[in-house]
Amino acid sequence: MNYAKTTVFLFSLVLALGLLFPWAKTIIIIGLCYGLSSLGVALPARSGQVSFGHAMFSCVAAYSVAFIAKAFPATDALVLVIAGTLLSTAFASLIGLFIVRYRGIFYGMLNLAVSMVIVALLGKLYSLTGGTDGIRVDRPAIFGVMTERGDFESILLLFTLLVAVVAGWFYQRFIKSASGEALLGLKSNETRLEYLGLSAHRVLWVGYVISGLFVSLAGAIFALAQGLVTPDIGSWTRSGELVFITVLGGVSHSLGPFVGAAIFEIVKLTAAAYMAGVWQLLLGVTLLIVIVVAPNGIMGAFEKRNKNKEA
Repeated sequence: MNYAKTTVFLFSLVLALGLLFPWAKTIIIIGLCYGLSSLGVALPARSGQVSFGHAMFSCVAAYSVAFIAKAFPATDALVLVIAGTLLSTAFASLIGLFIVRYRGIFYGMLNLAVSMVIVALLGKLYSLTGGTDGIRVDRPAIFGVMTERGDFESILLLFTLLVAVVAGWFYQRFIKSASGEALLGLKSNETRLEYLGLSAHRVLWVGYVISGLFVSLAGAIFALAQGLVTPDIGSWTRSGELVFITVLGGVSHSLGPFVGAAIFEIVKLTAAAYMAGVWQLLLGVTLLIVIVVAPNGIMGAFEKRNKNKEA
């Protein structure tokens, strides 16, 4: 499977769909944000650590964008995305120093606990955050130009696609690097890694910060696409959806989370339209089928098939 050609094909297909069907632009952008966030969840998952609270970084980034946009209305969309991403990534680097000391269910539940505290505070501090009603983010200038809603969505779609490609490329480079291989080594034998002179805490912390970067980037873009930031962005159900997508697509390749996000969005929207009462059931059945048929996710199944052909 030629991943470079596949990436170019998918990039062109998604861009064409967005331009041909204007009503689908926001849906595609949100789907790409899900893929970016799941890319972040996939990184520590390679070391055997699954987070049930990673959506908190999207939430922190989104609220950072909202606060900055409210305080400085003339701020460009690109500046908002960069600022929101950096602030949330800095937050990830700080709490990561504590969380990476734990493994397994403790790692997952600590992330969940921190995210629930953040969501609770955002809901209670009404005068500052707007409570559960959230904060509206007015459409800013993008690359220094004020645009109509349709043009803004088109530019944001192209920008998000480019960000997704760069993030996917970086993910691939990282997992093939020494740090990425060390992260994978945590899953098989952490003690052996320590004997080699590597700090397991530091290896996992680096992966955690990069993971937070991906999720934060998705949250900052999501805030601009939706135009409204609420505590639900960081809810445990949103974190659960990211884990769902990660398992669905697989963690062996950067295309996995994006393929998983596409399937998730298609199944969710279709089921919500035609099977509104049982759409969660359909999602669950989809995940069960993938787990049974392809335990390593959809991309893992493709890679296994390619290896069998080469053999």
